[in-house]
Formats: sequence, C-alpha cells, structure tokens
Amino acid sequence: MEENMDDSQSQKGCKECCERCVGSLPWASLIATVLLYMGVALFCGCGHEALSGTVTILQNYFEVIRAPGDTLDVFTIIDILKYIIYGLAAGFFVFGVLLLVEGFFTTGAIRDLYGEFKISACGRCLTAFLTFLAYLFFLVWLGVTAFTSLPVFMYFNVWSMCQNTSLVEGANLCLDLRQFGAVAISEERKVCTGSEKFFKMCESNELDLTFHLFVCTLAGAGAAVIAMVHFLMALAANWGYLKDASRMQKYEDIKSKEEQELHDIHSTRSKERLNAYT
Repeated sequence: MEENMDDSQSQKGCKECCERCVGSLPWASLIATVLLYMGVALFCGCGHEALSGTVTILQNYFEVIRAPGDTLDVFTIIDILKYIIYGLAAGFFVFGVLLLVEGFFTTGAIRDLYGEFKISACGRCLTAFLTFLAYLFFLVWLGVTAFTSLPVFMYFNVWSMCQNTSLVEGANLCLDLRQFGAVAISEERKVCTGSEKFFKMCESNELDLTFHLFVCTLAGAGAAVIAMVHFLMALAANWGYLKDASRMQKYEDIKSKEEQELHDIHSTRSKERLNAYT
C-alpha cells in the first residue's frame, strides 16, 4: 500500500516537473528561432550553390572569362555575394541565440525559478534594443527577398524557353548578357535559340538545378521574413509584460514602504502610551 502511494506521489511529482518545464519554455521565441534558422540555412546553402551553378553556366555556355587583376566583373560580384552569405549565416545565428535567451529571461517561470530576479531598466532597454534590431532586420530581409526574386524571374524565363523549344523553334530569340548588366556593352555574350549551345544548356542539369536552387533560396528568404515577424510579435509582448511587471513591482515597493511606516508609527505610539502609563 505504501509502495503504491510512493509510486503515485513520484508520478505526480514527475508530472508537475514536466508541466513546469514545458510552461517555462518561451514557445513563441522558440518557434521563431527554429523558423529563422531554417530560413537562413535554406537561403545560405541554396544561394551559395545557385551562385556556383551560375558561374558554371556563364563559363560553359556564354564563354564569359574572369577578368584579370582586381577588375570588377560578374565573377567578382558573385564572390562578394558569397561572402555576404557567410556573414548572414554567422550573424543571424548569434542574433537568434540572443532573441531566444531574451525570451527565456522574460518568461514568468524563469522568474519563479530565480526568486530574487528583479525587472530592471537594463532588461527593458535590452528588450527595446532587440525589438529595434528585429524591425531593422525585418526590413533587410524584405529587401533580400525582393533582390532574390530577380534571378528567379530571369532563370524562369530561360527555363520556360527550354521547356517550350518547339514553340520558339521558328523565332530568333537570344539571351544577351548585356541586357542583365553581366558583361560590358562592348562584349557580345549571347546564346540564341536553335544554336547548339542553347540545346546543350537546356539538356544539361545545371540550368534546371540552378533555377530550383534559386527558388529554394527565395523560399528561405521568405521564411526568414516570417520568422522576423514572429520575433517582433514576441518582443512586443515581452515589452508589454516587462512594463506592466515593472509598474507592479514599483507598486509593491511603495506599498511595503507605507506598511513599514505605519508599523513604525504604531510601534512609536504604543511605546509612548506605555511610557505615559508607567
């Protein structure tokens, strides 16, 4: 009988512990962090490989050659974009960790765990600063999403031409890199429908793979935008909670101070009456 009671109490204790652990998690910040990491990983990984595929297509089918020296050409721009991708991956990993830690420390269960935890002006300023950064990065990812849609649109046009070779067989359509600013005006780097290079490019896996990689890159940027919206909502809620809790804390301090003053006044009067009686 006692063993059954001990087992039921241990099960009850484990259940309460699990409920407390689950309740202490900042689910909004946790979901936003996972979504941000997934979006950034998809954007950086697919974007890097899509840029590498673009270099291969330019070299094999458009016969674009890398300029010697420090000349700024399309290959140098692609290398710069790759370094930007590396920076985005590292920077947003750290930013996601900061936002997740902020979500933990503004959860009510964490404050119950640390009984002496007090809401300070530094904590409120940190939340306000992270909210500003989240809004700024939200605008940045909107711009990145718009910029990523450009290669998706260009590759979609080329991919559509390859998928409908029978329809464009009689037409004399050309893909001229000068229209996209990839080469100088004086250079003529183009591939026309009906040519051998055009059919080789359409039959290769590089064009199809690069196009779908850019689509995945665009999807990753969109996921990062949604994650930043989630973070903004979570940070706004945390700011409101911290503001209300700070007011409640000030009220409790004033109330305890007044009660202490009343207690001191009452004690002083009691001593005066006792002295007068004696």
